[in-house]
Amino acid sequence: MIKEKKIKVKSSKDILDVALSESHKGKYILRLYITGATVRSVDAIKNIKKICEEYLEGRYELEVIDLYQKPYLAKDEQIIAAPTLIKKLPLPFRRIIGDLSNKEKVLLGLDLREIKKK
Repeated sequence: MIKEKKIKVKSSKDILDVALSESHKGKYILRLYITGATVRSVDAIKNIKKICEEYLEGRYELEVIDLYQKPYLAKDEQIIAAPTLIKKLPLPFRRIIGDLSNKEKVLLGLDLREIKKK
């Protein structure tokens, strides 16, 4: 017997989010916003690619967006600092700011690590 997970839906946006999440089950949709070829941008790309290959091999889509080339996207996604990684799916939506060198912080942000209880 298969158990179904019940999800409370409050609005049409919630319906869309749930539908997207279910259609990409197990797959991570990530967007990394950078500003040109700065040291921090290059480090962020290198760091997230390394983490994705180690923890999400074959289960992720990573889109790198240069805000110098597409500045209008900063407003659309409410980007106030770069580099910024956005986890679109699976839900919940997450935003991680910085060069992504703190591996534990990134893994927690991607829900790939449990929070250690003291």
